[in-house]
Amino acid sequence: MLKKNELDEFQRMLQMLRARIRGDVQHLTDEALSGEGAESKSPTHLAELGTDNYEQDFSLRRMENEQEVLEEIEEALKRIEAGSYGLCEGCLEDQKSPTKSAIPKARLKVIPYARNCVECERKREQARW
Repeated sequence: MLKKNELDEFQRMLQMLRARIRGDVQHLTDEALSGEGAESKSPTHLAELGTDNYEQDFSLRRMENEQEVLEEIEEALKRIEAGSYGLCEGCLEDQKSPTKSAIPKARLKVIPYARNCVECERKREQARW
């Protein structure tokens, strides 16, 4: 179980990460939708058109991924408020596991919005494929 000062540290980390990603998402949205960064609004060669389309697609996909991370961060902040932050959701759902499994602090420092311990995340990833 995490101590109060550790929870405060993770909460600050999540809030800082959320602020940074929000700025990135806004920048990517503006760039992708306005075509900003391109020297010319209308490419003069087909290769330029392909490059512009690729860059716009790339920005939109990255923005979508970062939006998903923002949602995970919001959920992690809710878990802090609810008192369940740092507990593995996979272990809690597993009827065969009678104990609550804590997510290692080292994992939370790398992925502060993690929902699962490494083993449960590995199982979840394997089930997706």
